[in-house]
Amino acid sequence: MKFNGKAWILAAFIFLVAPGLAAQNPALADSLIALYHSDESLENDLPTLKSIADNHTNPDIKLEYAEILITKAAKDSLYNYLHSGFLQKGNAMQLKGNYPTALDSYFRSLNYANLSNNRLGIGAINISIADTYSMIGNSLTSKRYYDRGIAILREVNDSIKLGSALLNVGDESFNSGDYDEALEYFSESGLIFKAIDYPLGRAYNLGNVGMVYAAQGKHTLAKKNINEAIEMLEELEQYYPIAVYLSTIADIYAAQNNIPNAFDYAKRSHELATRYGLKDQIGNSNLQLANLYEAAGNYKEAYKFYKNYIVYRDSVTNLQAIQQMADLRTDFEISQKQTEVDLLAQQKRNQKIIVISTGIALVLLGLLAFGLYRRYLYINKMSKVLGNEKDRSDKLLLNILPEQTARELKEFGRVKSQRFESVSVLFADFKDFTNLSEYLDPEVLVESVDFYFSKFDEIIEKYGLEKIKTVGDCYMCAGGLPFPSHDHAHSILLAALDMTNFVKEAKENQKDDEIRFDIRIGVNTGPVVAGVVGSRKFAYDIWGDTVNIASRMETNSEAGRINISHNTYQLVKFHFECEYRGKVEVKSKGSMKMYYVNAIKFHHPKHDRGELVRPEVQV
Repeated sequence: MKFNGKAWILAAFIFLVAPGLAAQNPALADSLIALYHSDESLENDLPTLKSIADNHTNPDIKLEYAEILITKAAKDSLYNYLHSGFLQKGNAMQLKGNYPTALDSYFRSLNYANLSNNRLGIGAINISIADTYSMIGNSLTSKRYYDRGIAILREVNDSIKLGSALLNVGDESFNSGDYDEALEYFSESGLIFKAIDYPLGRAYNLGNVGMVYAAQGKHTLAKKNINEAIEMLEELEQYYPIAVYLSTIADIYAAQNNIPNAFDYAKRSHELATRYGLKDQIGNSNLQLANLYEAAGNYKEAYKFYKNYIVYRDSVTNLQAIQQMADLRTDFEISQKQTEVDLLAQQKRNQKIIVISTGIALVLLGLLAFGLYRRYLYINKMSKVLGNEKDRSDKLLLNILPEQTARELKEFGRVKSQRFESVSVLFADFKDFTNLSEYLDPEVLVESVDFYFSKFDEIIEKYGLEKIKTVGDCYMCAGGLPFPSHDHAHSILLAALDMTNFVKEAKENQKDDEIRFDIRIGVNTGPVVAGVVGSRKFAYDIWGDTVNIASRMETNSEAGRINISHNTYQLVKFHFECEYRGKVEVKSKGSMKMYYVNAIKFHHPKHDRGELVRPEVQV
């Protein structure tokens, strides 16, 4: 019996890993649905709707809440939520076998990801589009989107998304019959999932390596890998891949002429696919059972299952419609470029007509033309002045507010406050600054502070962090906003190490006429509320107990050291060498666990610094 090469289990995997989540959680989604319908205040709560759509594995329920999220997000043009809504709608349609609508949803999601400059979202959507083209057999287009998506995911350094994308490229190689290339992709993705201890990714990796072994005839290795994967996936309640893997084991037993075991696994696969409405796998399992019954000589049952396979095949696969959609998409992109070319040509023709008309007017109406010419010069001059002032005001606004916040303020005249569930906040100040400031010349004092803060601005920009404010000698920044990210704690500690090393080097190279300080840093991670305050002098600020604790971490730090809370430690303990300080009494907070960050254990590819970084400890 021929092994089923079109399992498409990996394509489902990238879809079902929502940004910011470790894996899908159907139980969480069900509890949120109950809460959403019992609490009227959650009717317009977009994070709750997003979490339901992200986490549910039932495609019909996923689709229902994705549609609600899209409708509510569209009212306020919230691009990030529109991106998420169309992403999950595409995921649901892909699971239901409706590939044309899935592609349309993914392209819409990609548009909103571009509008919100969400690089992680852009990379992931390119992989989703690649998966869908792969499913309909368009390998050339699929490869183009895979290459584009993987390049972006390597740049933004999201380990889960990158590992998932490599799995899917391996799946494409597997279905093309290039088993060695498939194993190379699976090997890289497996190393990533092992490094971050990601069970769902490891399960998929094991299962798909098993499918390659099965296709190569290495049946013992195949069953070992796949059975381990199924055991892990049952704990994670991931039923679609289990159905596919069961089908693969059925193929192995059929190839070994062990028909009873083949029937057992094929029926289990069919029952799972039917229970969860997985149309693509329902069709595959019907075909598999038809082949098994035919091999067993039971032609009546074989005919029944083959007829069911035809019904599901026709309901799922409409390659002509999908190809038409791909052609329409290509035509749309070409027409966009052609429109730009036509507009440019028309502008040039219009300019030529204006020049000729002006020349004739100058000959026939000398004085009038001269007056019009002077008027033109005046208008042109004023336009440049107004344009320069607009650029100046835009740059000034971007110096005060994050780009997305500034865009929202300009477009709507107001900025809605946002709650971020996980943000890392850094406070830094200089030792003995207050005492020294009483004796220093104000100009020298300001120059010294500017020397440090200017460098700090460069450092946080390097790591994609957001400067919040400075108050006197206190410098405050945060990671994980205005766009949520998974590695903000890692990035903010890299920035903190750069700050301490810069301060140390500045003091070592201090000249006689310069004033240099020692620095202490504190970091905490947790939820915050962010928004813009003021109606004339705008300021982007954050509030919450997370901010207060970060400030306490700084005041309880020592010169030249980075003091972090237990919350931050839990996120970075595998990446940084940390020294436990024990519980320290904190004003208004009681005893709190604190840690000093001493060095980097290993480097994030995004922030490869090439050397072990240790902050200087000042005595």
